[in-house]
Amino acid sequence: MLPNAPAPSAVLEAALYVDDLDAAEDFYGTVIGLRKIQRIGDRHVFFQVGTATLLVFNPAETDKPTSSPRFPVPPHGARGPGHFCFAHPRADMDQMRARLIAAGVVIESEFDWPNGAHSLYFRDPAGNSIEIAEPHLWSDA
Repeated sequence: MLPNAPAPSAVLEAALYVDDLDAAEDFYGTVIGLRKIQRIGDRHVFFQVGTATLLVFNPAETDKPTSSPRFPVPPHGARGPGHFCFAHPRADMDQMRARLIAAGVVIESEFDWPNGAHSLYFRDPAGNSIEIAEPHLWSDA
C-alpha cells in the first residue's frame, strides 16, 4: 500500500521538442507573444506562460548526459509531433486567430466542445499540435 500524500496542485512546466530553436523562439516569442525567460545555445529556450513555463528543447541536445554535477538533469527528449494547449478567454480568441493568420499560420481546426469551451488548433514550425482553448475546457471533467 502506498503512503498518503497530497497530489500536485498545478503544472509548473511542460515541454515541447523541436529541431530548430531559432524558428521556435520566433514563433513562441513573436507570433504567440510569450515572454522569453532564457535561451541556452542550441539546447533550449524557455517561455513564461502565466504562472507556468513552456520548455522548448532540442532533443538532439537534451538526450545527451549532462556534464554538470550541479544540475544532474537526466537525459530526455521526444521525436515527432507533440501537443500543447494554451488557456485563452473567448473574448480574445478573434484577435489571436487574426494574429496567427497574419503570421501565415494555418488554422487546422476550430470548434466548440460539448461543455461550450472553444478550441483553436494549429501547428508550430516543428509540427507540434498547438491548441488555444477557453480555460473552462476541463471544468466538467
